[in-house]
Amino acid sequence: MLKTLGAQIKEFKKASAVTPIFMIAEVIMEMIIPLLMASIIDDGVNKGDMRHIYIVGALMILTALLSLSFGIGGGVFGAKASTGFARNLRKAMYDNIQTFSFANIDKFSTSGLVTRLTTDVTNMQNAYQMILRMAMRAPFSLVIAMCMSFYISPRLASVYLVAVLILGCILALIVSTAMKYFTQAFPKYDDLNESVQENVSAIRVVKAYVREEHENKKFKKASENIYKIFCKAEGIVAWNSPVMNLTVYTCIILISWLGAHMVVQEELTTGQLMSLLTYCMNILMNLMMLSMIFVMLTMSAASARRICEVLNEEPDLADPADPVYDVKDGSIRFENVTFSYKKGAGSPVLKNINLDIRSGETIGIIGGTGSAKSSLVNLISRLYDVTDGKLLVGGVDVRDYNMEALRNQVAVVLQNNVLFSGTILENLRWGDREATEEECRRACELACADEFIQKMPEGYNTYIEQGGTNVSGGQKQRLCIARALLKKPRILILDDSTSAVDTATDAKIRKAFAEEIPGTTKLIIAQRVSSVEHADKIIVMNEGEVDGFGTHEELLESNEIYRDVYESQTSGSGDFDEK
Repeated sequence: MLKTLGAQIKEFKKASAVTPIFMIAEVIMEMIIPLLMASIIDDGVNKGDMRHIYIVGALMILTALLSLSFGIGGGVFGAKASTGFARNLRKAMYDNIQTFSFANIDKFSTSGLVTRLTTDVTNMQNAYQMILRMAMRAPFSLVIAMCMSFYISPRLASVYLVAVLILGCILALIVSTAMKYFTQAFPKYDDLNESVQENVSAIRVVKAYVREEHENKKFKKASENIYKIFCKAEGIVAWNSPVMNLTVYTCIILISWLGAHMVVQEELTTGQLMSLLTYCMNILMNLMMLSMIFVMLTMSAASARRICEVLNEEPDLADPADPVYDVKDGSIRFENVTFSYKKGAGSPVLKNINLDIRSGETIGIIGGTGSAKSSLVNLISRLYDVTDGKLLVGGVDVRDYNMEALRNQVAVVLQNNVLFSGTILENLRWGDREATEEECRRACELACADEFIQKMPEGYNTYIEQGGTNVSGGQKQRLCIARALLKKPRILILDDSTSAVDTATDAKIRKAFAEEIPGTTKLIIAQRVSSVEHADKIIVMNEGEVDGFGTHEELLESNEIYRDVYESQTSGSGDFDEK
């Protein structure tokens, strides 16, 4: 874990190394000041030597200024190192997430990844800054102050030593007890983020079903869980202060009592007694600081493990040693393909699939909910790897391609359409970054989107809100189809992506495909038979298997499932799931 996190320090190694040096220099300056103060009292005030007071006083001011300068330097470089470390952690996690296959992403919840990129990284940033500054300063200052105390008076310094041992044991008990609560707390942030994310993204559904009260209770429960855990943890940590104060005041009373007797007996000077009292406060405050460092490190340990889970996650999919970059055509062949989302576990989603699709064909895919239609097409662009068998695109196994090259030739309009915040043109250019406005307009005409875009106040420069909330479902689908067309792909997959448009528009889009991109293989997943009946061939899926494959007429004669669905839909009495 330390190796994984340490690799993200990168260009901030210099700042990380300089910070502790500044902190040590600050401590040295601070430790000199009590000695100078003792000299002023003993050799200046008591002897009435003003010249000595001025000289040593000037040295004290200089020492204090140096201590301040070193402290500022440590703060500046510490902040630079810790914020840079946090930046690199976020970037490394985000970059690694981009390489994840769908199987990798399925291991993490969206809210969990958000928490790791925000709350957990912030914890690591604070912990790293504390390590560079306080974790170096506190023990060094404690040791130096203890040594200086023994140098002045071993007898009185032994009081500190006993107090430090007792206080150290008590603080260790407090920290270890609080640790288990802090470990439980941060995963609870996932539940809180999930509640917020679901509520905001589905706010229209929440309001439509008048579920605000339910969502408020759900959020309150998640928030209450975090509150309770932190109350327990902070309640235990709060004992630090009274224990600390008790120890400090006890030490001050003992040192003052014993020290006064020693001053009277001329075994100790007044200035030395003042120095010892200063070192007393220094020692005990640094011990308190060490306890808080342990608490912070305990809190960040859970965050560190969660971050490393993302950083160390290896993508399930990788390019071969000598990848193929050229996709010759849009032909697709499934050879005894079996697929399971969990390799080696559970029943397969697709079983023994054998299909041969020629380049340029239009293939309809129809089947009931859960029949694995989407799973079938997800294998084509290698969003998942087949479990058994082979899947060939352009005559080459998809596992032999460079993934970027393959996916550039496979355009997918998913069932859940996604638009990003930005103008319509910016969204369309996801398909082709270099596309001209005229090319974007042409793609929109093919997708029957140009008409409604022209009616918008800003036309193609109309701003799309995050998630496309300011356009209808049908408009969103047509924009996503246009975006896919701009890729000029060898294979175009429409995963139930015309379900929100009327049948007339659906027919126009299909006609445009046939006329404008005849060389592109088109796979159309649909629930309506009318959307696929004019396809070259139709695949009927049933429980992860190909139940039928042929033309509309052939399936009406040979496939009972297809015939029942067609008759139920043409008579207006049902759809595929009501066969």
